[in-house]
Amino acid sequence: MVEGIGNTRRLLIVGLAFTAIMLNYVDRQIIALLKPMLQGEFGWSDRDYSHMASAFQFCAAVAFLGTGWFIDRIGLRRGFAIGVGAWSLAGMAHAFVGSVGGFVGVRAALGAAESIGTPAQVKTAATYFPPEQRSLMLGVGNMASNFGAVVAPLTIPALALWLGWRAAFLIAGGLGLLWVVAWLFVTPRTSRTPGAPGAADGDRGASVPWTALLRDRRQWAVIAAKALSDQVWWFLLFFMPDLFHRMFGMSQGSLGVPIAMIYFLAALGSLSGGILPTYLLRRGMDVNRARKGSMLLYACLILPVPLVLLTGDPWVAAGLLGLGLFAHQGFSTNVFAMTADIFPSRMIGTAIGIGAFAGNLSGMGMIELAGWSLDNGHGYTPLLLICGGSYLVALLLIHLLVPKLVVAEPGIAKVAPTGH
Repeated sequence: MVEGIGNTRRLLIVGLAFTAIMLNYVDRQIIALLKPMLQGEFGWSDRDYSHMASAFQFCAAVAFLGTGWFIDRIGLRRGFAIGVGAWSLAGMAHAFVGSVGGFVGVRAALGAAESIGTPAQVKTAATYFPPEQRSLMLGVGNMASNFGAVVAPLTIPALALWLGWRAAFLIAGGLGLLWVVAWLFVTPRTSRTPGAPGAADGDRGASVPWTALLRDRRQWAVIAAKALSDQVWWFLLFFMPDLFHRMFGMSQGSLGVPIAMIYFLAALGSLSGGILPTYLLRRGMDVNRARKGSMLLYACLILPVPLVLLTGDPWVAAGLLGLGLFAHQGFSTNVFAMTADIFPSRMIGTAIGIGAFAGNLSGMGMIELAGWSLDNGHGYTPLLLICGGSYLVALLLIHLLVPKLVVAEPGIAKVAPTGH
């Protein structure tokens, strides 16, 4: 942890990290919110649009393998600034393209650049806060994606109607560039002791060997947790509106309120995922029991999600799915915190980047499974059953791979043995 900085500056850093992730989600949603307007102007087909979405998702998945290493290698302060600057410029570039190929290209660039957000968010908590405070900070940070999911539909369409669709991309990207200036101004250049573990830029050093991490049971615990939980998030993110339309006959105009309620509950889940283990740690519980106990609670809370198949009331379904995303965000917050706990600071970005890569790929697989299931008349039944049981399986694998979570010794980057 960086020492010698006050609580006020730490809170400013948390606020800036929150804002960056919120802008991340706003930037990625603009094209979906403006799809009808852009299709009318450029004559896109639905297949053209799917190519743009696929380009974003694939490039984000691949980039996760490098962005975590990048943050670890050059330091959080500069690395986060470069990442936000890059995705802001990629977002602004949308205003200057007019062909399908051009939009595919800028979406690919945006996806690759935005992948830096996840490892940077986790590393911010590990760098500036002690273990007993990280869960709360990660919970607050994890809420940012949900706020982005709410802010974008409330602002972007109105902005595009007022100033034009190009202005929407330029203004959102411009806010990101202003964020870079604020981040560089607020964050310290180094810790009080140069080269101390977790320093904002002083934590950079020799690259972390992937081969060593992939022999480490801790890394496979993170991979399993991200793969089995992220697949649920990506599935619901892309298919929740269609689910309400197919199952309850809701029109696009009537979907907004129940979906907004679901994401509001997800935001509360992020916050609870920080508060609960923080409370347990302060009561004297060790990290292993606090983390795994919290994850067990969230894994049980998501079990009722398949009951959506049995209800004819869309508001009951919204409550069940809201509870599911509440549980997902609480579980996810503890996965991030677990990674920050068990890996030394200089390895965290790489470790979470590899895990996020697995999560994105599993999400792509779940999306393809959803298309197959719907096309073949199976509906949402197999998908919601997977959602309900996925988190208990993830926690079981975490426990089998790392029977006891232990906070990493500051500055020690030893790789855990491959045996129990």
